[in-house]
Amino acid sequence: MSTMSATSPNAALPDELRLMGQMLAMLQQEQQVLVKADTEALSALTVLKSALVAQLGQCAATRQRLLREAGFAAADDGMQAWIKAGPGAASAEQWQQLLELTRQAKELNRVNGMLINKQFTYNQTILNAMRAPASGGEAHFYGPSGQATVTPQPRRPVIG
Repeated sequence: MSTMSATSPNAALPDELRLMGQMLAMLQQEQQVLVKADTEALSALTVLKSALVAQLGQCAATRQRLLREAGFAAADDGMQAWIKAGPGAASAEQWQQLLELTRQAKELNRVNGMLINKQFTYNQTILNAMRAPASGGEAHFYGPSGQATVTPQPRRPVIG
């Protein structure tokens, strides 16, 4: 923890900075895993990321509670007001670092979300192709066993 009092709104900033740095690294790793479409590694990262998000949430909740107790809004603007009230340059610098890491993490998370959507769309296209009738001739489907089945097209009456 910081050298400030444990009741100071910036008491958790060093922990938040460390955790947000870990989150940024994890999101970068997640991006590499998504590009490789490594579902096993992605599953493991998802569990770790969830735990990290919970820890970050606890730090933020502590900071917000301490801001309220100090008479400031329990939000980013409350932290800015608290810093302007005079806790020192170190707090202001740590807060700006945290905001920057958070901005970077949000952007990486947005890009990763796009990669996930792209993979989902690709998978959905493949599944739809396996289910849809082939153009012309007989329709090919996959049954519950995964084996291809052929369904003849219905014959149309010839009128003439």
